[in-house]
Amino acid sequence: MAKCAFLGLGVMGYPMAGHMAAAGHEVTVYNRTAAKAEKWVAEHGGKMAPTPREAAEGAEFVMACVGNDDDLRAVCLGASGAFSGMTESAIFVDHTTVSSMVTQELYAVAKKNGVGFVDAPVSGGQAGAENGQLVVMCGGDAPDYAMAEPVIDAYAKLCKRIGDSGAGQKCKMVNQICIAGLVQGLSEGLAFAEKAGIDGRAVVEVIGGGAAGSWQMVNRYETMLDDKFEHGFAVDWMRKDLAICLATAEETGAALPVTALVDQFYKDVQAMGGGRWDTSSLIKRLKSFG
Repeated sequence: MAKCAFLGLGVMGYPMAGHMAAAGHEVTVYNRTAAKAEKWVAEHGGKMAPTPREAAEGAEFVMACVGNDDDLRAVCLGASGAFSGMTESAIFVDHTTVSSMVTQELYAVAKKNGVGFVDAPVSGGQAGAENGQLVVMCGGDAPDYAMAEPVIDAYAKLCKRIGDSGAGQKCKMVNQICIAGLVQGLSEGLAFAEKAGIDGRAVVEVIGGGAAGSWQMVNRYETMLDDKFEHGFAVDWMRKDLAICLATAEETGAALPVTALVDQFYKDVQAMGGGRWDTSSLIKRLKSFG
């Protein structure tokens, strides 16, 4: 069992850190709002620290799951950042979905300090985090990944190294690109069924086991039909991720016409007051705008 730190106790990080503690790891947590860290310690044991640096001191592995590029820099860098408290040979594992640019920037700083750095964004949403069933896509040096994988396994159903530093983030971009188009297609199909006067539930029962089937269809069609959008990844966060995808596409020359269009549809959902609705709320936009 390892001595670990976990930075960021949001809807994902809170249960992920809990699985680490349940697996027998010694876990010290840090959260910007200390009350959340106090609650976690009361539930799971372990310790809390007032700064990322103090959480990271003596840790073999430091995990982070925060909000965006700037949040990640804030917990890594500076006098109170985790890097300043980590010992040589310790490994930093970043589960935040961020740009590959900041990943490579922090990888370089970590290596200069003798610290390993693995970018390891996750897929599976809040339910996946709570159930310890996340998919973790990783980039970084192979030896660092090999050491970190057994710790990550505490909350993962699948963990795989895709390539060098930044490859995990690029894989997560592919994930979000695929989801964006798929959810829009599902929304259009269900809205069409309603307009055409047929039972959407009966339709999914028939087509869900065929070529049209998907995780989104199985897990979201009922809440979509019931106009309930509090069951997954928020629109605000999806737009943050799609902005990263679109910026990277511009840098690389990749074409993302459908992704760009769906991003604008999510902008409409935000304007409807749905920034915290889950991503399946695209169907609500269709019903409002046609």
